[in-house]
Amino acid sequence: MKLYYSPGACSLASHIAIEEAGLAYEGIPAPTKTHQLPDGTDYYTINPLGYVPLLQLDDGTKLTEGPAIMQFIADQAPAKQLAPTNGTVARYQLQAWLNLIATEVHKGGFSPLFNPATPAEVKAATTERLQGRLKWVNSQLEDKSFLMGEQFTVADGYLFVVCSWAPRVGVDLSAHTNIQAFSARVAARPGVQAAMRAEGLLG
Repeated sequence: MKLYYSPGACSLASHIAIEEAGLAYEGIPAPTKTHQLPDGTDYYTINPLGYVPLLQLDDGTKLTEGPAIMQFIADQAPAKQLAPTNGTVARYQLQAWLNLIATEVHKGGFSPLFNPATPAEVKAATTERLQGRLKWVNSQLEDKSFLMGEQFTVADGYLFVVCSWAPRVGVDLSAHTNIQAFSARVAARPGVQAAMRAEGLLG
């Protein structure tokens, strides 16, 4: 398998998933600013949408969209319990978390704050709404190690990644003590550190 990623972007969540799953893969940087691969290939020829992550399977099949990629990866290593079994209520609860993180925290929350064209008043309103979402997520982590309880899942990797962007866009997480403790637990995992090291985010 080949995983196309941009260092520190949302694709880091898929990178974490594949390291946690212990699967063999080739990681290929596809920086979102240049869209040029290390060998000079235009990334748009791989993914016409131009964004990451993209997972290319050994038969050439391509998967896009982080939540789908993360669940596929989890299902390749069921013993790792990175996702509950398909068809169970717990699996749909995982999908609910992935959807909330993708829409309310990632795209609806952090993404506009990275865009220099976003007006200041829009950024202020977006930050206020994001803080409300994070307050709720923080409450869901009360007395739990991870989003689904005591078992780490792919949703945890995704939340960890998007919350790691907070200092870059001036989002204060100091009131969200459960999220801070959660992020520290996730950051200490060997699979997470391996993915971050592969992306040049750790020494």
